[in-house]
Amino acid sequence: MLFRTWESAAPAQAVTEVTDHVGVTHAVVTSHALIKQILTDPETFRPDNALDAMTPLPVSVMRVLAGHRFKLPPTLANNGSFSHPGIREITARALAPARVEELRPWLTDLVRETVASLEKRLEAGEPVDLYADLAADLPLLVLAKLVELPIESAATVKEFSRAALELFWAPVEEPRQHELAHIVGAFHEVLREHAATAGGMVGELRAHTRLHGLPKDTPIGALFFLLVAGQETTSQFLTLLLHRLMQEPHVLSGLLDGTVRPDDVVEEGLRLVPPIPTWRRVTGRKVTLDGVTLPSGRSVVLWLAQAGLDLNGPRFQPGQKGSRRHLAFGAGAHRCAGAHLSRMEASVVVAETASILGNANVIRAPWCPDNLSFRMPDSFMICR
Repeated sequence: MLFRTWESAAPAQAVTEVTDHVGVTHAVVTSHALIKQILTDPETFRPDNALDAMTPLPVSVMRVLAGHRFKLPPTLANNGSFSHPGIREITARALAPARVEELRPWLTDLVRETVASLEKRLEAGEPVDLYADLAADLPLLVLAKLVELPIESAATVKEFSRAALELFWAPVEEPRQHELAHIVGAFHEVLREHAATAGGMVGELRAHTRLHGLPKDTPIGALFFLLVAGQETTSQFLTLLLHRLMQEPHVLSGLLDGTVRPDDVVEEGLRLVPPIPTWRRVTGRKVTLDGVTLPSGRSVVLWLAQAGLDLNGPRFQPGQKGSRRHLAFGAGAHRCAGAHLSRMEASVVVAETASILGNANVIRAPWCPDNLSFRMPDSFMICR
């Protein structure tokens, strides 16, 4: 259940203890109210375990990573220390709503051009992969305009980011861990070289690191997380949202006749198919949740997708009251700094693709491998 929450029925209790594939016990929380309480109490429920590998890394795999000088100091999602506010402030400036909105016209033109090309292919009887042909690279291209990123090859970045999601959040056998460690470690070296000279947000982080005596790999750690959370999650969300829309003909009709707003569709998508179905915290002290007593150090899995259902039920109803109260971007001090960026990208894609979704058929729905916090769809094939 832990690794395929999107296919699992929620337990009857709001807090349930579950043992994973390596014998570790986790407290799974499904209630919207409880999850929000946990996210806004970083002292009792600490973020320190956010990037811990779900399948412990054996010494041989650690050696591979060490050979690439791989380190992940606390920066953003896994940082409960004094350094988090300063690092987050620099990151948030780079992803500020005003900067994001400046890119909307450019992104709209790019998506419109891409969709026109896909329309021609569909008319010619060709199948189209909405993941590979549309959703996969768009968030990376947008992020590259906001933050200086080493993306000479988008395919290389995607290989790295998906390898990182598998290595740290999936149930993985040791031979596969070795393969993934080589991919992640090699790109980490690219990030280190880039972080030594880049300007913009990375340059600010470099100066901030020196000024406050933080670990020298702090800018690299922030870049690492941005390349995973700042673009891969949005690629996945776009794919899953487009698939869900093809099951909602009344919503597609409303988009086309102007009675449904793309922004409202995005909020319902975030509520029902959030880019991150679960996230983790660890108890900083003994605590009782909904009658269940958890010891200090207990992993707490926050079932964000279930919290969305708990909020407003399973029906896809854009514009309904309270829809934006979902927790797809978290809450509190660690709320996603790229929330506006993800919303803007998804709104543009929804608006521009509605015309081809309404009269297309699904050849192959997105398939997602076992993973705690990321769905990682592999493709989404449609045709006429």
